[in-house]
Amino acid sequence: MKHFRITLLDKYLLRQMMPPFIIALIVMMVALLLERLLVLFDYLTSAGSSLSTVLSLLTDLLPHYIGIALPAALCISVFMTIHSMSDHHEIDALQAGRISLLQISRPFMAVGFLLSAISFLLYGYVQPVARYDYRAGFYFAAHAGWAPHLQAGMFASTSDTSTITADNVSHAGTMMKHVFLRVSNKTNETARLITAQRGMLTISNKTRTTQLDLWDGEIVDDPFPSNSSRKLMVTHFAHAVRIIDRPDQKQNFRSRGADERELTLLELAHDLRHGVPGIEYRTIRAELDFRIAHAISIPFISAIAVALGISSRRRRSIFGLIAVAGILIGFDQILLFGHSLAATGRLPIWVAIWLPTAIFCIGCPATLLRRSRGSWVRRKVVRRS
Repeated sequence: MKHFRITLLDKYLLRQMMPPFIIALIVMMVALLLERLLVLFDYLTSAGSSLSTVLSLLTDLLPHYIGIALPAALCISVFMTIHSMSDHHEIDALQAGRISLLQISRPFMAVGFLLSAISFLLYGYVQPVARYDYRAGFYFAAHAGWAPHLQAGMFASTSDTSTITADNVSHAGTMMKHVFLRVSNKTNETARLITAQRGMLTISNKTRTTQLDLWDGEIVDDPFPSNSSRKLMVTHFAHAVRIIDRPDQKQNFRSRGADERELTLLELAHDLRHGVPGIEYRTIRAELDFRIAHAISIPFISAIAVALGISSRRRRSIFGLIAVAGILIGFDQILLFGHSLAATGRLPIWVAIWLPTAIFCIGCPATLLRRSRGSWVRRKVVRRS
Protein backbone atom coordinates (compact mmCIF):
# COMPACT_ATOMS: atom_id res chain seq x y z
CA MET A 1 0.00 0.00 0.00
CA LYS A 2 2.99 2.29 0.40
CA HIS A 3 3.43 2.54 -3.38
CA PHE A 4 -0.22 3.54 -3.95
CA ARG A 5 -0.47 6.43 -1.51
CA ILE A 6 -0.90 9.94 -2.85
CA THR A 7 2.24 11.99 -2.29
CA LEU A 8 2.66 15.75 -2.16
CA LEU A 9 4.14 15.65 -5.65
CA ASP A 10 1.10 13.79 -6.96
CA LYS A 11 -1.23 16.43 -5.53
CA TYR A 12 0.87 19.21 -7.07
CA LEU A 13 0.85 17.57 -10.49
CA LEU A 14 -2.90 16.99 -10.35
CA ARG A 15 -3.52 20.62 -9.37
CA GLN A 16 -1.43 21.73 -12.33
CA MET A 17 -3.30 19.38 -14.66
CA MET A 18 -6.94 20.04 -13.72
CA PRO A 19 -7.38 23.63 -15.07
CA PRO A 20 -6.18 22.82 -18.62
CA PHE A 21 -8.15 19.56 -18.51
CA ILE A 22 -11.42 21.34 -17.67
CA ILE A 23 -10.79 24.07 -20.25
CA ALA A 24 -9.88 21.56 -22.97
CA LEU A 25 -12.94 19.43 -22.18
CA ILE A 26 -15.30 22.42 -22.37
CA VAL A 27 -13.75 23.71 -25.59
CA MET A 28 -13.92 20.26 -27.20
CA MET A 29 -17.57 19.78 -26.20
CA VAL A 30 -18.59 23.21 -27.46
CA ALA A 31 -16.79 22.68 -30.77
CA LEU A 32 -18.32 19.24 -31.29
CA LEU A 33 -21.86 20.23 -30.28
CA LEU A 34 -21.82 23.49 -32.23
CA GLU A 35 -21.32 21.71 -35.54
CA ARG A 36 -24.20 19.30 -34.87
CA LEU A 37 -26.35 22.12 -33.48
CA LEU A 38 -26.19 24.00 -36.77
CA VAL A 39 -27.22 20.90 -38.70
CA LEU A 40 -30.14 20.20 -36.34
CA PHE A 41 -31.31 23.81 -36.45
CA ASP A 42 -31.28 23.82 -40.23
CA TYR A 43 -33.23 20.58 -40.58
CA LEU A 44 -35.67 20.78 -37.65
CA THR A 45 -36.54 24.42 -38.24
CA SER A 46 -37.61 23.59 -41.78
CA ALA A 47 -39.59 20.65 -40.33
CA GLY A 48 -41.38 22.98 -37.91
CA SER A 49 -39.89 21.61 -34.69
CA SER A 50 -39.38 23.68 -31.57
CA LEU A 51 -36.21 24.66 -29.72
CA SER A 52 -36.98 22.16 -26.96
CA THR A 53 -36.77 19.34 -29.50
CA VAL A 54 -33.31 20.50 -30.62
CA LEU A 55 -32.08 20.72 -27.02
CA SER A 56 -33.45 17.24 -26.26
CA LEU A 57 -31.59 15.79 -29.25
CA LEU A 58 -28.38 17.55 -28.20
CA THR A 59 -28.73 16.02 -24.74
CA ASP A 60 -28.88 12.56 -26.32
CA LEU A 61 -25.64 13.36 -28.17
CA LEU A 62 -23.72 14.29 -25.00
CA PRO A 63 -22.52 10.74 -24.12
CA HIS A 64 -21.11 10.27 -27.62
CA TYR A 65 -19.20 13.55 -27.63
CA ILE A 66 -18.02 13.16 -24.03
CA GLY A 67 -16.48 9.84 -25.04
CA ILE A 68 -14.59 11.65 -27.82
CA ALA A 69 -13.59 14.68 -25.73
CA LEU A 70 -12.27 12.88 -22.62
CA PRO A 71 -9.17 11.25 -24.23
CA ALA A 72 -8.39 14.44 -26.16
CA ALA A 73 -8.70 16.60 -23.02
CA LEU A 74 -6.47 14.18 -21.09
CA CYS A 75 -3.78 14.32 -23.76
CA ILE A 76 -3.86 18.12 -24.06
CA SER A 77 -3.83 18.75 -20.30
CA VAL A 78 -0.97 16.32 -19.56
CA PHE A 79 1.10 17.64 -22.47
CA MET A 80 0.57 21.27 -21.45
CA THR A 81 1.39 20.53 -17.80
CA ILE A 82 4.64 18.71 -18.58
CA HIS A 83 5.61 21.23 -21.26
CA SER A 84 5.08 24.14 -18.85
CA MET A 85 7.05 22.42 -16.08
CA SER A 86 9.83 21.64 -18.54
CA ASP A 87 10.02 25.28 -19.68
CA HIS A 88 10.32 26.42 -16.06
CA HIS A 89 13.00 23.74 -15.34
CA GLU A 90 10.76 22.00 -12.79
CA ILE A 91 11.31 18.67 -14.53
CA ASP A 92 15.09 19.15 -14.26
CA ALA A 93 14.76 19.91 -10.55
CA LEU A 94 12.64 16.81 -9.95
CA GLN A 95 15.05 14.59 -11.87
CA ALA A 96 17.96 16.08 -9.92
CA GLY A 97 16.13 14.91 -6.80
CA ARG A 98 16.12 11.32 -8.14
CA ILE A 99 12.46 11.48 -9.28
CA SER A 100 12.06 9.77 -12.64
CA LEU A 101 9.60 10.48 -15.40
CA LEU A 102 7.79 7.27 -14.42
CA GLN A 103 7.08 8.72 -10.98
CA ILE A 104 6.01 12.00 -12.54
CA SER A 105 3.61 10.24 -14.89
CA ARG A 106 2.04 8.14 -12.09
CA PRO A 107 -0.80 10.56 -11.14
CA PHE A 108 -1.56 11.17 -14.81
CA MET A 109 -1.79 7.43 -15.41
CA ALA A 110 -4.15 7.16 -12.43
CA VAL A 111 -6.41 9.80 -13.98
CA GLY A 112 -6.21 7.85 -17.23
CA PHE A 113 -7.43 4.67 -15.52
CA LEU A 114 -10.30 6.65 -13.96
CA LEU A 115 -11.28 8.06 -17.35
CA SER A 116 -10.98 4.57 -18.81
CA ALA A 117 -13.57 3.32 -16.32
CA ILE A 118 -15.84 6.26 -17.14
CA SER A 119 -15.40 5.65 -20.86
CA PHE A 120 -16.12 1.95 -20.37
CA LEU A 121 -19.43 2.94 -18.75
CA LEU A 122 -20.15 5.44 -21.53
CA TYR A 123 -19.27 3.12 -24.42
CA GLY A 124 -20.87 0.09 -22.81
CA TYR A 125 -24.15 1.33 -21.40
CA VAL A 126 -24.93 5.05 -21.66
CA GLN A 127 -23.95 5.77 -25.26
CA PRO A 128 -25.90 2.90 -26.93
CA VAL A 129 -29.16 3.88 -25.22
CA ALA A 130 -28.58 7.58 -25.92
CA ARG A 131 -27.87 6.77 -29.57
CA TYR A 132 -31.24 5.02 -29.86
CA ASP A 133 -33.01 7.89 -28.06
CA TYR A 134 -31.44 10.36 -30.49
CA ARG A 135 -32.58 8.39 -33.52
CA ALA A 136 -36.07 7.94 -32.09
CA GLY A 137 -36.31 11.63 -31.17
CA PHE A 138 -35.13 12.68 -34.62
CA TYR A 139 -37.68 10.35 -36.21
CA PHE A 140 -40.58 11.72 -34.17
CA ALA A 141 -39.45 15.29 -34.81
CA ALA A 142 -39.54 14.62 -38.55
CA HIS A 143 -42.95 12.86 -38.32
CA ALA A 144 -44.66 15.10 -35.80
CA GLY A 145 -47.79 15.71 -37.86
CA TRP A 146 -48.63 18.83 -39.84
CA ALA A 147 -45.87 21.42 -40.15
CA PRO A 148 -45.94 24.55 -42.28
CA HIS A 149 -44.06 23.73 -45.49
CA LEU A 150 -45.65 26.60 -47.37
CA GLN A 151 -44.52 27.99 -50.67
CA ALA A 152 -45.62 31.25 -52.20
CA GLY A 153 -48.75 30.93 -54.32
CA MET A 154 -49.41 27.29 -53.36
CA PHE A 155 -52.32 25.91 -51.29
CA ALA A 156 -51.65 23.81 -48.19
CA SER A 157 -54.28 21.78 -46.32
CA THR A 158 -53.82 22.16 -42.59
CA SER A 159 -56.79 19.82 -41.95
CA ASP A 160 -59.77 18.27 -43.73
CA THR A 161 -61.68 21.55 -43.47
CA SER A 162 -58.95 24.21 -43.70
CA THR A 163 -56.77 25.47 -46.56
CA ILE A 164 -54.17 28.24 -46.49
CA THR A 165 -52.07 30.09 -49.04
CA ALA A 166 -49.95 33.25 -49.16
CA ASP A 167 -48.43 35.41 -51.88
CA ASN A 168 -45.09 35.77 -50.09
CA VAL A 169 -43.52 33.18 -47.74
CA SER A 170 -40.23 33.42 -45.82
CA HIS A 171 -38.39 32.04 -42.76
CA ALA A 172 -39.03 28.39 -43.68
CA GLY A 173 -42.75 28.94 -44.15
CA THR A 174 -43.45 30.70 -40.86
CA MET A 175 -43.67 34.35 -42.04
CA MET A 176 -46.29 35.22 -44.66
CA LYS A 177 -47.71 38.22 -46.48
CA HIS A 178 -51.11 38.54 -48.17
CA VAL A 179 -52.57 35.47 -46.47
CA PHE A 180 -55.76 33.71 -47.55
CA LEU A 181 -57.40 31.06 -45.31
CA ARG A 182 -60.57 29.11 -46.06
CA VAL A 183 -62.29 27.22 -43.26
CA SER A 184 -65.47 25.17 -43.69
CA ASN A 185 -67.45 23.08 -41.26
CA LYS A 186 -67.56 19.31 -41.41
CA THR A 187 -70.83 19.25 -43.38
CA ASN A 188 -69.59 21.92 -45.84
CA GLU A 189 -72.72 23.99 -45.25
CA THR A 190 -70.85 27.21 -44.48
CA ALA A 191 -67.39 28.57 -45.20
CA ARG A 192 -65.34 31.26 -43.52
CA LEU A 193 -62.88 33.18 -45.67
CA ILE A 194 -60.07 35.00 -43.90
CA THR A 195 -57.62 37.41 -45.51
CA ALA A 196 -54.77 39.28 -43.84
CA GLN A 197 -51.85 41.46 -44.78
CA ARG A 198 -49.39 39.56 -42.57
CA GLY A 199 -49.29 36.19 -40.87
CA MET A 200 -46.99 34.15 -38.66
CA LEU A 201 -47.02 30.45 -37.74
CA THR A 202 -45.64 29.23 -34.41
CA ILE A 203 -45.56 25.56 -33.47
CA SER A 204 -45.88 23.95 -30.04
CA ASN A 205 -44.88 20.29 -29.70
CA LYS A 206 -46.21 20.18 -26.14
CA THR A 207 -49.80 21.16 -26.97
CA ARG A 208 -49.68 19.51 -30.41
CA THR A 209 -51.05 22.69 -32.00
CA THR A 210 -49.97 25.33 -34.49
CA GLN A 211 -50.83 28.95 -33.78
CA LEU A 212 -51.58 31.24 -36.71
CA ASP A 213 -51.32 34.97 -35.94
CA LEU A 214 -52.90 37.31 -38.49
CA TRP A 215 -52.72 41.11 -38.71
CA ASP A 216 -54.78 43.69 -40.62
CA GLY A 217 -57.38 41.46 -42.21
CA GLU A 218 -61.03 40.60 -42.81
CA ILE A 219 -63.26 37.65 -41.99
CA VAL A 220 -66.04 36.84 -44.45
CA ASP A 221 -68.75 34.31 -43.51
CA ASP A 222 -69.84 32.98 -46.90
CA PRO A 223 -73.04 30.84 -47.03
CA PHE A 224 -73.24 28.02 -49.55
CA PRO A 225 -75.97 28.05 -52.24
CA SER A 226 -78.18 25.93 -49.99
CA ASN A 227 -78.21 28.84 -47.57
CA SER A 228 -78.40 31.63 -50.10
CA SER A 229 -80.93 33.49 -47.96
CA ARG A 230 -78.19 34.36 -45.50
CA LYS A 231 -76.21 37.52 -46.07
CA LEU A 232 -72.48 37.92 -46.16
CA MET A 233 -70.94 39.01 -42.86
CA VAL A 234 -67.65 40.89 -43.04
CA THR A 235 -65.53 41.52 -39.92
CA HIS A 236 -62.42 43.65 -39.88
CA PHE A 237 -59.66 42.93 -37.37
CA ALA A 238 -56.26 44.30 -36.43
CA HIS A 239 -54.96 41.06 -34.89
CA ALA A 240 -56.51 37.61 -34.80
CA VAL A 241 -55.26 34.27 -33.55
CA ARG A 242 -56.31 30.90 -34.88
CA ILE A 243 -55.29 27.53 -33.43
CA ILE A 244 -54.68 24.77 -35.94
CA ASP A 245 -54.94 21.34 -34.35
CA ARG A 246 -52.13 19.06 -35.42
CA PRO A 247 -53.12 15.40 -35.88
CA ASP A 248 -51.69 13.19 -33.17
CA GLN A 249 -50.19 10.55 -35.38
CA LYS A 250 -48.17 8.32 -33.12
CA GLN A 251 -45.97 6.46 -35.52
CA ASN A 252 -44.09 3.81 -33.63
CA PHE A 253 -40.33 3.82 -34.04
CA ARG A 254 -38.53 0.53 -34.31
CA SER A 255 -37.41 -1.21 -31.14
CA ARG A 256 -33.86 -0.78 -29.87
CA GLY A 257 -31.35 -3.34 -31.07
CA ALA A 258 -31.75 -3.31 -34.84
CA ASP A 259 -28.27 -1.74 -34.98
CA GLU A 260 -25.38 -3.27 -33.00
CA ARG A 261 -24.28 0.22 -31.90
CA GLU A 262 -27.53 0.52 -29.91
CA LEU A 263 -26.76 -2.56 -27.79
CA THR A 264 -25.07 -2.44 -24.39
CA LEU A 265 -22.05 -4.60 -23.61
CA LEU A 266 -24.17 -7.16 -21.76
CA GLU A 267 -26.59 -7.31 -24.67
CA LEU A 268 -23.71 -7.71 -27.12
CA ALA A 269 -22.27 -10.53 -25.02
CA HIS A 270 -25.68 -12.21 -24.85
CA ASP A 271 -26.26 -11.89 -28.59
CA LEU A 272 -22.72 -13.07 -29.26
CA ARG A 273 -23.54 -16.30 -27.46
CA HIS A 274 -27.12 -16.86 -28.57
CA GLY A 275 -27.26 -14.90 -31.82
CA VAL A 276 -29.73 -12.26 -32.98
CA PRO A 277 -31.72 -12.08 -36.24
CA GLY A 278 -30.49 -9.51 -38.72
CA ILE A 279 -26.98 -8.99 -37.27
CA GLU A 280 -24.05 -11.26 -38.13
CA TYR A 281 -21.79 -12.80 -35.51
CA ARG A 282 -18.66 -11.04 -36.80
CA THR A 283 -20.43 -7.66 -36.66
CA ILE A 284 -21.38 -8.14 -33.00
CA ARG A 285 -17.90 -9.41 -32.13
CA ALA A 286 -16.21 -6.47 -33.89
CA GLU A 287 -18.43 -3.95 -32.05
CA LEU A 288 -17.78 -5.58 -28.66
CA ASP A 289 -14.01 -5.75 -29.13
CA PHE A 290 -13.86 -2.22 -30.55
CA ARG A 291 -15.49 -0.71 -27.46
CA ILE A 292 -13.25 -2.64 -25.07
CA ALA A 293 -10.09 -1.77 -27.02
CA HIS A 294 -11.07 1.91 -27.15
CA ALA A 295 -11.58 2.05 -23.38
CA ILE A 296 -8.43 0.20 -22.28
CA SER A 297 -6.17 2.36 -24.49
CA ILE A 298 -7.03 5.60 -22.68
CA PRO A 299 -4.63 5.27 -19.68
CA PHE A 300 -1.63 4.95 -22.01
CA ILE A 301 -2.31 8.39 -23.50
CA SER A 302 -0.76 9.94 -20.39
CA ALA A 303 2.51 8.07 -20.97
CA ILE A 304 3.00 9.32 -24.52
CA ALA A 305 1.96 12.86 -23.52
CA VAL A 306 4.56 12.93 -20.73
CA ALA A 307 7.28 11.51 -22.98
CA LEU A 308 6.69 14.04 -25.77
CA GLY A 309 5.77 16.97 -23.55
CA ILE A 310 9.33 17.68 -22.38
CA SER A 311 10.63 20.60 -24.41
CA SER A 312 14.13 21.13 -25.77
CA ARG A 313 16.64 22.86 -23.53
CA ARG A 314 17.76 25.37 -26.13
CA ARG A 315 14.52 26.27 -27.87
CA ARG A 316 10.81 25.72 -27.63
CA SER A 317 9.26 23.40 -30.15
CA ILE A 318 5.77 22.35 -31.17
CA PHE A 319 6.95 19.14 -32.75
CA GLY A 320 6.06 17.23 -29.60
CA LEU A 321 2.46 18.45 -29.73
CA ILE A 322 2.23 17.67 -33.44
CA ALA A 323 3.65 14.20 -32.84
CA VAL A 324 1.30 13.30 -29.98
CA ALA A 325 -1.71 14.66 -31.88
CA GLY A 326 -0.72 12.67 -34.96
CA ILE A 327 -0.27 9.50 -32.91
CA LEU A 328 -3.68 9.80 -31.24
CA ILE A 329 -5.57 10.73 -34.40
CA GLY A 330 -3.78 8.04 -36.37
CA PHE A 331 -4.53 5.37 -33.77
CA ASP A 332 -8.19 6.39 -33.59
CA GLN A 333 -8.59 6.29 -37.37
CA ILE A 334 -6.76 2.95 -37.64
CA LEU A 335 -9.03 1.52 -34.94
CA LEU A 336 -12.16 2.77 -36.73
CA PHE A 337 -10.92 1.40 -40.05
CA GLY A 338 -10.04 -1.91 -38.42
CA HIS A 339 -13.50 -2.07 -36.86
CA SER A 340 -15.14 -1.70 -40.27
CA LEU A 341 -12.82 -4.33 -41.79
CA ALA A 342 -13.51 -6.78 -38.97
CA ALA A 343 -17.28 -6.17 -39.14
CA THR A 344 -17.31 -7.01 -42.86
CA GLY A 345 -15.02 -10.01 -42.44
CA ARG A 346 -12.16 -8.67 -44.54
CA LEU A 347 -9.63 -9.03 -41.70
CA PRO A 348 -9.53 -11.12 -38.53
CA ILE A 349 -10.50 -9.21 -35.42
CA TRP A 350 -7.15 -9.76 -33.72
CA VAL A 351 -5.38 -8.17 -36.71
CA ALA A 352 -7.85 -5.35 -37.34
CA ILE A 353 -8.48 -4.27 -33.74
CA TRP A 354 -6.19 -5.90 -31.21
CA LEU A 355 -2.90 -5.62 -33.09
CA PRO A 356 -3.08 -1.77 -33.35
CA THR A 357 -4.29 -1.62 -29.74
CA ALA A 358 -1.37 -3.74 -28.54
CA ILE A 359 1.14 -1.65 -30.49
CA PHE A 360 -0.29 1.55 -29.02
CA CYS A 361 -0.51 0.23 -25.44
CA ILE A 362 3.07 -1.11 -25.57
CA GLY A 363 4.57 1.73 -27.59
CA CYS A 364 3.40 4.54 -25.30
CA PRO A 365 5.06 3.20 -22.09
CA ALA A 366 8.11 2.14 -24.12
CA THR A 367 8.53 5.71 -25.36
CA LEU A 368 8.26 6.98 -21.78
CA LEU A 369 10.79 4.41 -20.53
CA ARG A 370 13.20 5.33 -23.31
CA ARG A 371 12.85 9.04 -22.53
CA SER A 372 13.24 8.40 -18.80
CA ARG A 373 16.37 6.29 -19.37
CA GLY A 374 17.84 8.95 -21.65
CA SER A 375 17.33 11.59 -18.97
CA TRP A 376 18.98 9.34 -16.36
CA VAL A 377 22.00 8.74 -18.65
CA ARG A 378 22.40 12.46 -19.31
CA ARG A 379 22.33 13.26 -15.60
CA LYS A 380 24.94 10.56 -14.93
CA VAL A 381 27.24 11.95 -17.63
CA VAL A 382 26.87 15.48 -16.23
CA ARG A 383 27.74 14.33 -12.71
CA ARG A 384 30.90 12.51 -13.89
CA SER A 385 32.08 15.52 -15.86
